[in-house]
Amino acid sequence: MNEKEIAELRRRFRPEKSNIGRVRGCYVNEKGEILSRFDQSLALTSEEEAGEILSILKKTLSGSLGKNLLDLPFRNNQVVDSDEHRLLMKLKNSALSDDAALEELYGKITSAVQTEGNYMILLAAETYDVPAYSSDGVKKEETSQYAYLLCSLCPVKMTRPALGYFLTENRFKNVTPDWVIGPPEVGFLFPAFDGRVANIYSVLFYTKNTADSHGELIDSLFKTEVPMPAAEQKQSFQALLRDAVADECSYDVVMTVHDKIGELIEEHKASRDPEPPTITGGTVCSLLSDCGVKEEKVAAFGEKFDEAFGKHAALAPGNLISGKQVEVSAPEISIRMSREGAEYLETRVIDGKKYLMILAEGPVEVNGVEIEIS
Repeated sequence: MNEKEIAELRRRFRPEKSNIGRVRGCYVNEKGEILSRFDQSLALTSEEEAGEILSILKKTLSGSLGKNLLDLPFRNNQVVDSDEHRLLMKLKNSALSDDAALEELYGKITSAVQTEGNYMILLAAETYDVPAYSSDGVKKEETSQYAYLLCSLCPVKMTRPALGYFLTENRFKNVTPDWVIGPPEVGFLFPAFDGRVANIYSVLFYTKNTADSHGELIDSLFKTEVPMPAAEQKQSFQALLRDAVADECSYDVVMTVHDKIGELIEEHKASRDPEPPTITGGTVCSLLSDCGVKEEKVAAFGEKFDEAFGKHAALAPGNLISGKQVEVSAPEISIRMSREGAEYLETRVIDGKKYLMILAEGPVEVNGVEIEIS
C-alpha cells in the first residue's frame, strides 16, 4: 500500500462517511484471560461516542510506511490453502458475524500477546464503495467494492485520582478513577488496499513501537516472515557501516552517506510520489565509492548488507538515519546539530590528539550567556 491509499481509507473513519455498522471484540486481562465479549451497534451509539470509537480504529492506519505500517505478504500456497488465511477470509466474508471464527482469532491473539496490563481487542468490518476517476481526475458513476476487516489491540488503563470542581454542586471533590481505552499498540488491516482494490495476498500490519515488530503475534496470526523493526534496522545499518568501512569510516564519509539519504527523502517528498521511497545496499555502495572508499571495503559492505537485511532488500531510507538531526558524541560530550550545521564541524589530529573543531560564526552562548572567543 502507499500513502495515498492509506489516507483514502483513513478518511472513512468518520460517522458521516463510515459504513461500519458495529464493532466486536473482547476485554482481556494481563494473564490472557477473556473477561468479557461485546458486539455493539454504532447506529445505536451516540454520534460523539461513535466518533471516538472510529478515531481509535483510525489510529491503526497511522504512522510511517516501513516504520509503523508494514506490508506482510502471504506466500501463494498460504492463499490457496492455509488455516491462517482461511480464518481471515471467514472473518472478512462474514463481516465479523462468524462467532466460531472470532473465538479462533481471540485465541490466536491472547496466546501470543504478552502485556503488563489489560487490553481490548477491537474489530470492525466495512464494505467500501470505491469511486473511480478518469485520467483527468473526473469522478465516474461506476464504483468497485472493497470489503475489509480492521483489528486494533488497545491498552486499558486506570486513570489517576484527581480533584475536580463540580459546577452544579459548587464544590470541589475527588473524581473517581476509572478504566479508559488508550490508542492501539498494534493492529492489522486485511486484505491490503493495493491499487485501490483488495489484495488478499497481503496484510497491512501496524505497530506503535518501532522497536518491536511483535514477532510472536505475526507468527501466530499470519505465519509469515517477521520484518526487522525499524529501530533495529537503523542500529544494524550503523554497525555494519562502521565494521565494513573500518579505518576509512571518517566523519566526511558518514556525513556524505547521511546527507545523500536525506536528500533522497526530500526529493521523494517534493515529487509527491505516493509510493514509499526505498534504498538498497547497491545505492549505499555507490555512495561509498563516490567518497573514495576502497573497492574491497565497498564490496565487504555490500556483503554485510545482504547478510543483515537479505539479498535485494529495499529499506525505507527514513529507518536508516536520524531525520534532519545529526548527533556527534564522545565520552562526556554530546553535540546535536542540523544537517546544514554539520558542515561547520571538522575532525583534526593535533600533536597526536584527536579533536572535534566547530567553526563559530556569530554570537556564541554558554547556558544562555553570550561569551567572547579570543
